Amino acid sequence: MKKLDKLILGSFLGPFLLTFIVVDFILLTVNMLKYFDEIFGKGLSFWIYAELIGYFVISISPMALPLAVLLSSLMTFGNLGEHFELTAIKSSGISLLRALRPIGVFVVILSFAAYLSNNYLVPKVNLKTFSLLYDIRMKSPALEIKAGVFYNGIPGYSIKVNEKIGEYGLKNILIYNHANGQSGNLDVTLADSGRLEPFFNENYMKLSLYHGKKYREERQTRGIAEKPVEFTRTSFDANEVVFDLNNTFKLNRTAEEAWSTNRSIKNISEIKVGLDSIGTLVNDQRYYNFREAESVYPFFTRERKLKPSPDIMERKMADDSTRSRKKRLEKALSDSLELARTMTQTAPSSTIVEGPESNRVVFTDDSISLDRNAVVASSKISPSDSLFELPKKADNKESLTDVLDSINNALAKAKPRTAALTDLEGSKIDPMASSRRYYQSAVTMALNNSRSLKNQFNVKNTMIENLERDYRRFEIAWYQKYTQAFACFAMFLIGAPLGAIIKKGGLGMPVLISIIFFIVFYMLTMTGEKWAKEGLVDPLFGTFFSNLCLLPFGLFFVKQARKDARLFEPDFYVNAWNGLQKRYKLLQAKKK
Repeated sequence: MKKLDKLILGSFLGPFLLTFIVVDFILLTVNMLKYFDEIFGKGLSFWIYAELIGYFVISISPMALPLAVLLSSLMTFGNLGEHFELTAIKSSGISLLRALRPIGVFVVILSFAAYLSNNYLVPKVNLKTFSLLYDIRMKSPALEIKAGVFYNGIPGYSIKVNEKIGEYGLKNILIYNHANGQSGNLDVTLADSGRLEPFFNENYMKLSLYHGKKYREERQTRGIAEKPVEFTRTSFDANEVVFDLNNTFKLNRTAEEAWSTNRSIKNISEIKVGLDSIGTLVNDQRYYNFREAESVYPFFTRERKLKPSPDIMERKMADDSTRSRKKRLEKALSDSLELARTMTQTAPSSTIVEGPESNRVVFTDDSISLDRNAVVASSKISPSDSLFELPKKADNKESLTDVLDSINNALAKAKPRTAALTDLEGSKIDPMASSRRYYQSAVTMALNNSRSLKNQFNVKNTMIENLERDYRRFEIAWYQKYTQAFACFAMFLIGAPLGAIIKKGGLGMPVLISIIFFIVFYMLTMTGEKWAKEGLVDPLFGTFFSNLCLLPFGLFFVKQARKDARLFEPDFYVNAWNGLQKRYKLLQAKKK
């Protein structure tokens, strides 16, 4: 590495680390504000919050990297231009593209590292973040009773005190007990004073009451002739109530497997599996739409079939083949495990009862198994069937075999009629159909079938739309792992030449311009992803939309920086305006 590369890269790394920490902190603050009311005030330890903040820092790093690259590259080349170091580099015969090369190589490596982080590290961190955040949300708030306000943090109790004395002292206490699941204020306790203090590592809370009364009334049953319910009143000088806080105020961790279906915790290979599963569900819904429509109109589909499109059939056949292979593998595995289990045990004695070849029964100590050969269905009636045995006549003129043969011959000769109705047959059928209102019943049945089919299609269409929306979201999560990494390079193409044009370092103008471009980048990203989720554009185009919009700006700034254009100086625009006026005057003179 040459000294020039070390100089430029060294001047870039310091601002990059600083801006990355600052940007990450800002995004962390914005992200934590969303859950501020839900995660704070729960009495958790410092390490729980530190763990959650660490997970948030890693999960938002892919969004912080592009802004850090933009701001640091703009500051670096702004400082080089402000101190005339960039001018000295150009005067020595080194082009601007050569000066951009060390930082460009670093940004390419950084983009690749960002992709690996998005694909492997961030999904695992998101899994832990979702699990911990859910557990913190579900935890009850810390036990903090305020004077003059009912406290319902302890399940089954509603407590109110008029005054708090010191850390544990209470005065004028009112307690409603609903611990038995009863509604209404049927169990009330009043006390002049008391103390509420934890014990046993704060797993339990003891409430000591002094000089009070307890009122309890039984629940009234539904009955007119019932006796009045029992009412008891008890006075006490001292009473103690113990609350178990193990399940109420402790943080219970949920198993991480509960979040296994979320697309944010999947890498690219797992997202592809999810896409294949969703595609199978969508194809099955479309396939069964044809089958259900065919069953609604049996007359229409008697000689005609509602065939799905070839792509649906191909996918259906592939899915069925995959399912059958999976079932065969599972059956083979279970059979092998069962065989291994039985081989380790003592073989039971067995007795085989021989019978016909098509029916052999095996009796064992544990079960009875039946071994049968394949049975082929036949349209002929067997003469040996006991259901068709007829009583033999004395004269034996016609045997059972002759009767069955005649029936089978009649069935074989019977053919469906294809000829049209004659005039005589039509004249007999039409009055019968009109008199018995067959036409009206047919129309009513057709309308009912049509309404039923329409309702089924609407339900299936809603299901398919939801599945397709999930499919597009999975695709967006897949492409985001590439777009967030490529955004680092796009921001470098904007920031580095823009700093060479502005020639201002520090945190003034570069920060302002960086924030403007980042806001534009964020808005374009949200817009493209929204279009992709709604199906207006392809998910690939929607996720790359922001990069495609900003990339031409980067190439334009590189071109202007190579020409030493003064885009941010007033003289540049004054000269451009004067040039336009001169051209306009020349055109007017030529017309005259």
